[in-house]
Amino acid sequence: MNQTDKLGEECGVFGFYDNDGCDVARMIYYGLYALQHRGQQSCGIAVNDDGIIHQYKNLGLVNECFHEGTLKTLTGNIGVGHVRYSAGSGDDDRANCQPLVSLYNKGSLTVSLNGNLINAAELRKKYMKTGSIFQSANDTEVIMHLAAHYRSRTHSIEDAMKLVMDELRGAFSVVMMSPRKLIGIRDPHGFRPLCIGKIGNSYVLSSETVGLDVVGAKFVRDVMPGEIVVIGVNGLTSIPYENPPKPSLCVFEYVYFARPDSVIDGVSVYNARVATGQRLAGVAPVEADVVIGVPDSGLNFAVGYAQASGIPYGDGFIKNRYTGRTFIKPSQNERVDAVHIKLNALRANIEGKRVVMVDDSIVRGTTCANIIKMLKECGAKEVHMRVASPKFLWRCYFGTDIPSRKDLIAVTHTTEEIRQKIGADSLAFLPVEELDRIGLRDDFGYCNACFTGDYPVDVGEDRE
Repeated sequence: MNQTDKLGEECGVFGFYDNDGCDVARMIYYGLYALQHRGQQSCGIAVNDDGIIHQYKNLGLVNECFHEGTLKTLTGNIGVGHVRYSAGSGDDDRANCQPLVSLYNKGSLTVSLNGNLINAAELRKKYMKTGSIFQSANDTEVIMHLAAHYRSRTHSIEDAMKLVMDELRGAFSVVMMSPRKLIGIRDPHGFRPLCIGKIGNSYVLSSETVGLDVVGAKFVRDVMPGEIVVIGVNGLTSIPYENPPKPSLCVFEYVYFARPDSVIDGVSVYNARVATGQRLAGVAPVEADVVIGVPDSGLNFAVGYAQASGIPYGDGFIKNRYTGRTFIKPSQNERVDAVHIKLNALRANIEGKRVVMVDDSIVRGTTCANIIKMLKECGAKEVHMRVASPKFLWRCYFGTDIPSRKDLIAVTHTTEEIRQKIGADSLAFLPVEELDRIGLRDDFGYCNACFTGDYPVDVGEDRE
């Protein structure tokens, strides 16, 4: 399990169906680059060239794994891409990189997944008993086996996927490629986002609208919960889900995962974060001289807090933009603070002032304690921490890398105990009922089970 004090980003999926002579691999490369925030463990691209699948995937960031020579080998008119976040040690080998490509009696099948299946182990065991062989540890391969199984019994891949959806429990936004079609699928609860774009006569599928923006595609609409969209020679067709449950989009897409310049299910992520900061100022006011955000996750919330409170907004930190996934950490005998390497307090805006520090969440409390210590070492008179989400009290079973309950500081400590532990002069979280007042859709539903324990899908008896 991830041992940092930040949650693991979700995966990102991207697909392209070309009708205009575009460089498909390059389009997917740029799309994945825009979705890099959703996963930094691995990435991959697969392109269909008249039935021949050219693919490349590896561990690392998009710009580390792909170069001009690689992209030139990925030719074809349909393509699928993926950026992946790995939730645990031992889960970072190349076999788990996506997209997954397989051959079966109906041709090729390529699948990229964003999400997590609650019943993946059960389905894996079922198919292994019938002789299926699995080569990876991810849920994508389970979907692939089910798709191949039902495709041999149905008229088309979309008919097969309707049957597959009935067997899956959990979160799954899927972009997949058959020999002649690009397909997008969103689970009936709509836990994870997926949208459709168009550039000329070509179609794009992306986890977020920023993926459309970067390739110059016009946003068409979001894929609806439970919907299957099929893109082929005749354009785009839709297979809606019959009697879908109330949508349960992960509210943490707006709090943390998505890029602020994305629009998800009709709601601007940036606007939702600013509104959250405004609500936070209303329920947790404090006298202070400056409001700062922790880069980059707390910045938009801090803007909203400053607007509503009337306290000036200021830059509190300078972030080193070159400490990414491959950063070499100091050895134990080196007295180097890793937080200082990534962030440095801007003394001119901090010294002698009462500071409101806003961030998106507290998971274990270790990182924010180090940051508060840094601010006080730079001369801050007071540091008041405001958290733009409720307390994490429950695990997520739908793809978010939330630790077990014993590792969540809010489960084992009161607010006052957390305040003392992190060294803040005051501490307040956003009350869970305020999530209904941050500008989200009234006609939509949102999953906030990590805060409330109210899961929209039965997760079984093991509610760790």
